[in-house]
Amino acid sequence: MAHYDLVILGAGSGNMLLSEETARLKVAVVDPGRFGGTCLNRGCIPSKMFVVAADVAVGTRTGARLGVHATVDRVDWKAIRDRVFGRIDPLHDSAVDYRRANGVNVYTEPGRFTAPKVLRVGAEEITADMFVVAVGARPRVPDVPGLDAVPYHTSDTVMRMDELPASMAVIGGGFVAAELGYVFGAFGTDVTIVQRGPRLLMAEDEAVSERFTELAAQRHRVLLETTVTSVAAHGGGVALTVSGPAGEEVVEAETLLVSAGRRPNTDLLDATAGGLALDEHGHIVTDDAYRTSVPGVWALGDVANHFQLKHMANAEARVVRHNLLHPEDVRTLSNKVAPHAVFTSPQIASVGLTEQEARRLGVAYLVSVRDYAQTAYGWALEDTTSFVKLLVSPADRTILGAHIIGPQAATLIQQLIQAMSLGLTVDQVARDTIYIHPALTEVVEQALLEV
Repeated sequence: MAHYDLVILGAGSGNMLLSEETARLKVAVVDPGRFGGTCLNRGCIPSKMFVVAADVAVGTRTGARLGVHATVDRVDWKAIRDRVFGRIDPLHDSAVDYRRANGVNVYTEPGRFTAPKVLRVGAEEITADMFVVAVGARPRVPDVPGLDAVPYHTSDTVMRMDELPASMAVIGGGFVAAELGYVFGAFGTDVTIVQRGPRLLMAEDEAVSERFTELAAQRHRVLLETTVTSVAAHGGGVALTVSGPAGEEVVEAETLLVSAGRRPNTDLLDATAGGLALDEHGHIVTDDAYRTSVPGVWALGDVANHFQLKHMANAEARVVRHNLLHPEDVRTLSNKVAPHAVFTSPQIASVGLTEQEARRLGVAYLVSVRDYAQTAYGWALEDTTSFVKLLVSPADRTILGAHIIGPQAATLIQQLIQAMSLGLTVDQVARDTIYIHPALTEVVEQALLEV
């Protein structure tokens, strides 16, 4: 039985734990998948590379509103796909080779706990003084009659298809549906989105969710308050029987994308056999320092939180690395400011309270909304639908929440994230900072000044 100072389960954000400081430790990394985890191989990075190509296609077709008349001759799906994964796929082997060359044992078979701090990997059992569990999450597949009998894609597989489908049905209305629905629609696929709720992107601020739903319905068929009651094979594709406000109907498509959320991989790890406490959703329970219920075992990323965000996992990895090496000076990470973005069209970014959350919690707030169209750069864009929305505390004038829908939203929100993290008031951010004219950042400035 091999014994290590540190065993890392998961080579996504878990791989980031290793540094010059950990070189003195005897370390093993266990991951049956590809180094880089979800983000690099089947999540944020490849999907954004597809989004960039989609933006070019859409921008070309819509240039006439600016007086630029152009057409898209064709979209070469295989060329786009191969550009994306031709850059990503070689990174796995080089990462494994690099770790092994630097004294890290890499296990490429699945690991399962057999007891606290005892892990079976293949035919071998290993132990360690410290474990970090960072095994991530995977797409959740809903229990729909017939789904297990037809071919379908999830976000894990859809970007590696050999051919661009003529039509696609999407189950779910969250960020995967928003981003990949946009991508395939931009490339020419006829997309139908089936969403149980009354809007798409229900977790966003209601105003943002409503605006995005309106815009998405202009380019896709969007079925709201509709459930899939069964799925069957049909003519080389699939047929979804759905039930909604108009009654029951059948949606036919060449390809089916299931985007019904994600579930933590704790079941694949036998986390409970390892003594790890789980919450009602199957996530590993940790404290603010990412310690689990087992001394010496830490957890981070999608397996331990509900954010499902790579930048949050990166921040957690930095905290956990410090805590592993400096147990006398344990650091914590506050999740009060947890921003996110949806790289669809229009782009969406959000941080802090939504207006519906503020109402539900009874939090007093002021609201400021500023349209892109009210700025010079908004004129240049001929933008008529984008806006910035702020929620501000009337008591101490700090920002409670910020929500942006429109071009460059994920970039524009960064100064507001910083202001919230540092406890700055809207007055400080608006009046004590000079904003470049006529940059798009003026829409944020104007929203702040309005408060």
